[in-house]
Amino acid sequence: MTVLSVCNHKGGTGKTTTAIHLAAALGLSGRRTLVIDLDPQGFLTRTMGLEEPAPERSVAAFFDSDADPQQLSPRETSGFDLIPSSSTLTRRMRDLNRPTDVLWVREALQSLNLDYDVVLFDTAAAVTVYSLNALVASQHVLIPVLPEYQSVVGGEQTYQTTELVENKLNPLLETRQILFTQVDARKRMHKTYQEYVREKYGPEVLENIVRTSTSLAKSQDGTTTVFDHDPSSRGARDYANVTDELLERIREKDEGDAGDSEAPTGPTESTVNDTPELSRMLDS
Repeated sequence: MTVLSVCNHKGGTGKTTTAIHLAAALGLSGRRTLVIDLDPQGFLTRTMGLEEPAPERSVAAFFDSDADPQQLSPRETSGFDLIPSSSTLTRRMRDLNRPTDVLWVREALQSLNLDYDVVLFDTAAAVTVYSLNALVASQHVLIPVLPEYQSVVGGEQTYQTTELVENKLNPLLETRQILFTQVDARKRMHKTYQEYVREKYGPEVLENIVRTSTSLAKSQDGTTTVFDHDPSSRGARDYANVTDELLERIREKDEGDAGDSEAPTGPTESTVNDTPELSRMLDS
């Protein structure tokens, strides 16, 4: 099972749009896909037209020792299953300040024995205990970046966070990919920032991009994906191409790992307790 987080500490980068359309494209390709909305604001859940369920039926159950994640019933929408967010995550966050609180989601996934090909996390545009939970549970991370100054800086900060998580908490998080979103070929600034990021991160930047598209905006106004609303549109083609490239890169990485006799292991309570950087992040 492939586990992937979609993250950027800066908002407005097309992160949730990317999570939705990546999941939809994966579903269209025949892959059983589960999306877990770990953003306390629940933008993805609302975008897909779902009402907030009771906390024990939402992702909040992952962070409640009295809840049983086995009782979760993912909601089917647009070709993928979704575990929705909950507003209780905001209140719960105050209590999740121990280093080991970054392990809740990873341990829940291990206990559920999920029958999916891909699990995909959507996260908040910030470093939170929930976004750290997603990274600790993931093998791969996709960083959507709008080719403008603040978004690029947010992408760089996100990249640094993923390096810290890999080095200190989750050595399984070995693959980072950067995706340019909302690209406007008419803007010279967009070309300049794409060149800068490609020079800095090289092969970790996807060749395919997502261009500006009215079809993407219209599809989400109707709580659907662009594949439902306008499957022949530029937005649909772009996300289909991005999904194909991302899957190929993950496949190549997995094949390389299969030949590694000393594959890394995941985090433990001991490793997270010995990470002072984590305590500072949770306190911030």
